[in-house]
Amino acid sequence: MRVLLLGGTTEARALARALAGDARFRATLSLAGATRAPLPQPLPARVGGFGGVAGLVAYLRAEGIAALVDATHPFAAQMTRHAAAAAALAGVALLRVERPAWSAGPGDDWREFPDMPAIAAALGEAPRRVWLTVGQKELAPFRAAPQHDYLIRSVDPPAPESLPPRATVLAATGPFTLEGERALLRAHRIGVLVSKNSGGSATEAKLQAAREAGLPVLLLARPPAPEGLRAVPDAEAALAWLHGLRAERGA
Repeated sequence: MRVLLLGGTTEARALARALAGDARFRATLSLAGATRAPLPQPLPARVGGFGGVAGLVAYLRAEGIAALVDATHPFAAQMTRHAAAAAALAGVALLRVERPAWSAGPGDDWREFPDMPAIAAALGEAPRRVWLTVGQKELAPFRAAPQHDYLIRSVDPPAPESLPPRATVLAATGPFTLEGERALLRAHRIGVLVSKNSGGSATEAKLQAAREAGLPVLLLARPPAPEGLRAVPDAEAALAWLHGLRAERGA
């Protein structure tokens, strides 16, 4: 059965490894190309966009795709919308793999916001030492709050024009350890953490470190998913869905 896997996440890599070893599926991994040096992949991969919904529909039909698995980042809202629309138009079965969001627990001082400009404003007028772990595409709104000192951690170096004036850039790729996050908070004298509610374990240690240090956390809330979209939390459940679909269709 032909499968198109929209990737770029830990869950996508896990599913790709499972599909690579299963001769019952012929899967292709699609990467957006946002990361300059992506990790080696176990499946044949294509890099770059499809050209909107129409382009994705054309690809699905041309390649004879029977199942589309959207395992993109929880904040890749446009790609998820395009996948839902294209799958409906092409008559292709669709599944969304979306890890559960983080939830605040005892000792957490969390606030959620609808967008980055709201978070930048919530930092206040008094200068603070802010740790931004929001991705390189979400930095520009913080240029409107130049009074703060920012530590920015990103997989790839951000474009200079997107940076607030008082920014220190740290290029790094997760997963990150709790001890490492504790040390980073101390070394940079961080006073507030800003992140997206991405979920998952690869970057969760920063939240525990912030809890231990009594620091406030400002989180970008997840975008709403398309209505009626079927979703599972992990690669194991996605693989079970693919096997069920294959059995259902007698493939």
